[in-house]
Amino acid sequence: MKIAIEGCCHGHLDEIYGSLKLLEQRDNCKIDLLLICGDFQAVRNQADLRCMSVPLKYQRLGQFWKYYSGKAKAPYLTIFIGGNHEASNHLWELYHGGWVCENIYYLGHAGVINYKGLRIGGVSGIFKHGDYKRGHYEKFPYNPSELRSAYHVREYDVRKLLQIRKPMDVFLSHDWPQGIEHCGDLAQLLREKSFLSDDIRSKTLGSPPSKDLLLKLKPDYWFSAHLHVRYPAVVDHDKSAQKNVLKAGDGDATSGVTKFLSLDKCMPRRQFLQVVDIPSSKSNDEELRYDLEWLAITKALHPYLSLNRESTPLPTDEEMQSMIEQEMMFLNMQVDMDELDLKIPKNFEATCEVYDKS
Repeated sequence: MKIAIEGCCHGHLDEIYGSLKLLEQRDNCKIDLLLICGDFQAVRNQADLRCMSVPLKYQRLGQFWKYYSGKAKAPYLTIFIGGNHEASNHLWELYHGGWVCENIYYLGHAGVINYKGLRIGGVSGIFKHGDYKRGHYEKFPYNPSELRSAYHVREYDVRKLLQIRKPMDVFLSHDWPQGIEHCGDLAQLLREKSFLSDDIRSKTLGSPPSKDLLLKLKPDYWFSAHLHVRYPAVVDHDKSAQKNVLKAGDGDATSGVTKFLSLDKCMPRRQFLQVVDIPSSKSNDEELRYDLEWLAITKALHPYLSLNRESTPLPTDEEMQSMIEQEMMFLNMQVDMDELDLKIPKNFEATCEVYDKS
């Protein structure tokens, strides 16, 4: 299965889809799926634009409104996560994930779904130490501080992902896992982005929670964006497990490694797209499907979702696993009795006024 990976979208859907069509014509191939690694900017109207943390000179309505209104349709099934420049009011409506328009699916603040036998997970936002242990307290209309904190990753969402036990094929994050820069050509990275040297030296580049997720989930592929540079790397989990730090591997995806790739933003002469061939076990299934284990995790831990500034204390991992196992038993019983359909319904509905150019 051919999966296209996009770095930061910044609302340039027309250019991304146009590039994929040109690529298909040039290489005589078919793209099955597009994954976008954040800064998607699902801006429906000017009110959404005011809910996005972007300097005034960079505020642009973008092209998403055309897809939301039905004036355009995404020609490729598209899955995306949030970054640090999003219409947070819109994405909060789909905290657990859902369709933002026809054929474009948001993974949620954290989520796992299945497509053609592939298990695809992701976490939205970026890491900020001061907000990590807070609840999801931000409410529209946002004050200037909440406008930024709304897209900061929370421990609650990461702890849910850390409960996953079954193998993960693909994982998306906006910012990089901490330490991943040491698993690729660091000298080349610094030639392109020399300003990163201080953060690398002080070990503050990247997200510590994403590093924990990478070491725990060990996906075959991990895709990111945020730093506006193409950067491939390979993590050897056998070496990394010894000291709980990321160690470089040899690129063999069958021997306990993760292939990492970060891409640039969608702009001319930038490396913002890459097509990856990933084997798929269910090539005829064109539907997105809910992930049974993730449903169990979400249901078991929903009582601990805090909508206040202070987070709700979480149980131990052992207690959480016991709760999740009970939910899994119940869900499996529902599947066996044909009372639970894991196919994600194509039930997009517009929830607000759409931008009108006139």
